[in-house]
Amino acid sequence: MPEGIQRIGLTGGIGSGKSTVAQALADCGAVVVDADLIARQVCAPGGAAISELARQFGPQMISVEGALDRDRMRQLAFGDPSARQRLEAIIHPLVGQESERQFEAAAATGRRCVVFDVPLLVESGRWRQQLDRVLVVDCTEATQIARVMARNGWTRELVQTIMNGQASRAHRLAAADFCICNEGLSLLELGQLVRQLASHIGL
Repeated sequence: MPEGIQRIGLTGGIGSGKSTVAQALADCGAVVVDADLIARQVCAPGGAAISELARQFGPQMISVEGALDRDRMRQLAFGDPSARQRLEAIIHPLVGQESERQFEAAAATGRRCVVFDVPLLVESGRWRQQLDRVLVVDCTEATQIARVMARNGWTRELVQTIMNGQASRAHRLAAADFCICNEGLSLLELGQLVRQLASHIGL
């Protein structure tokens, strides 16, 4: 790892406000490597995962545009743990390779801090040893559900199913070196907390 550059893992349950915190850290000068964005890119038309996804799961999982049918795959993966494991075995190595490439590019320009925005950081088991510290964005489960229902138009049951597939709140908090509690905060107040943290880690 290049001298002096920090690798910070950022995670939080769905609806926690993690993406907002990531953007605020970027505004403070951090380079953000977005694992979820990379995962979407490798599953887009022409993406590195498409041919293997079609081979493993069948052509019906690929849309007419040539992308992974995310809704259909979500239904399969949540109902079949083995399918989820096969999906992750295809996508996670590709995400890891691109994440490392982006880190090296940031390091080469002399940046001081790279934030790895990883929704399933705690669940994956492989990310922690690659990071210096972990920042968890936290809120109550009731708040998560309300935010995602309002934002995505999903049913309570669907949000709860997705949350059940993620680490528990207690498990995430146990992995945290830093925690931002995003409960009842305005965007301005959340931004102030992020700037305080950014100053603490040298941004």
